[in-house]
Amino acid sequence: MEVLAPADHHVLSVEALSLVAMLQRELGPQRAELLSRRQEHRGLPDFLPETRSVREGDWQVAPPPQDLLDRRVEITGPVDRKMMINALNSGARVFMADFEDSCSPTWQNIVEGQQNLIDAVRGTISFDTAEKSYRLAEKTATLVVRPRGWHLQERHVLIDGEPISASLFDFGLACFHNAAELLERGSGPYYYLPKLESHLEARLWNSAFELAEGQLGLPRASIRATVLIETILAAFEMNEILWELRERSAGLNAGRWDYIFSAIKKVGAVLPDRAQVTMTVPFMRAYTELLVATCHKRGAHAIGGMAAFIPSRRDPEVNEAALEKVRDDKVRESADGFDGTWVAHPDLVPVATEVFDGVVGAKANQVDRTRDDVSVTPEQLLDFEIDGGAVTGDGLRTNVSVGVRYLDAWLNGVGAAAIDNLMEDVATAEISRAQVWSWVDAGHFDAARVRDEVSRIEASPTAKEVFEEVALARHFVEFLTLPAYDRLV
Repeated sequence: MEVLAPADHHVLSVEALSLVAMLQRELGPQRAELLSRRQEHRGLPDFLPETRSVREGDWQVAPPPQDLLDRRVEITGPVDRKMMINALNSGARVFMADFEDSCSPTWQNIVEGQQNLIDAVRGTISFDTAEKSYRLAEKTATLVVRPRGWHLQERHVLIDGEPISASLFDFGLACFHNAAELLERGSGPYYYLPKLESHLEARLWNSAFELAEGQLGLPRASIRATVLIETILAAFEMNEILWELRERSAGLNAGRWDYIFSAIKKVGAVLPDRAQVTMTVPFMRAYTELLVATCHKRGAHAIGGMAAFIPSRRDPEVNEAALEKVRDDKVRESADGFDGTWVAHPDLVPVATEVFDGVVGAKANQVDRTRDDVSVTPEQLLDFEIDGGAVTGDGLRTNVSVGVRYLDAWLNGVGAAAIDNLMEDVATAEISRAQVWSWVDAGHFDAARVRDEVSRIEASPTAKEVFEEVALARHFVEFLTLPAYDRLV
């Protein structure tokens, strides 16, 4: 093993690195095989005939641990020290500490993020500025960690001469340092799993959890995982994903922004302006209803999507209109049977909590509310027609602006960027560049028009270069973070 950059010897101890090395050696070949399968063209997705018995079988996942029974509001954010304290103190039931879409994976961010987790789990995390001191409150949110996706590598650590899987690196370090401590404190090692495209990728995660439990002497199935259904391929395998993780499954989450990106990338959907692709359009409605029905049939939590609005204390009119949209979104989710929802900012926790309190009430969740009325077909999941939808110059301008400015922030080490009163992350930047690519490919705009829009944005030349590379490539670039990571310091 080689560590190619300076790092804290406590975080990257010999014992911790031996765990991640074991995971990489045991699971690296399977990971490589599954990533190569992603490149195989299979036509339009469908429910798998070979797993029909799983979909039609009568089974349920293991009951949730006590501190994941009530997940009515979850807040998310990167593993930045101050942000973690504010999120844990926010009043949300769960905090997802994110090494993925809202974290720019500079080596410093990743290593410091692991130290921040260690301190947060032990209740010692603090942050001081000239104006204010930040400390944990007596009651804090349940901690869940999101490692990076299977497609990403951590180039600063080599195992047998090859970069380690970023997923196994993030998970391995977090589990090594914190799993036993969390269990001793009455919680547990809980994870969110991003970007899965099949139940086989969930099976690989289950293997990682089994190996870690064995290596660290943890109780069997003490590791629990919630899977983000944020690819259109995974939407066709929700039952199978829950089945693969069944003794460790803590539910599914509707990762709405990446899901839209995936529809463009995987099945060639040419969608109208991003603002018109709401949660009530046919393919998004089908996906979320199927998610709730699937989860509740299997005794699992269904967690709703992100409210990305950032309240502004300087513009009450903007606030009022945006908060009303947030409220409407959460009313729809709670009425559909979701057990909880996501927000990006502490000021949205009260709004979301009030809505879910009104539906869930004194109960911990709505898992007992089966959606027997829901029957979703492959055609409904692939229905991308949007009444009145249009591709406009304003839509192009917005996508270019958001995509370039977000990349500029990401390349400077900021993964959660406030842009035009919204918290943008990699997922929303992916929608922006994917829509531009699909619109150019479909003939709505030409490359010269896109480059002209890019030239008008105040951002670094590198950010503009990366955006043009991923938005105007001849063949669709799988993830913008892959070429962007090569330019990250």
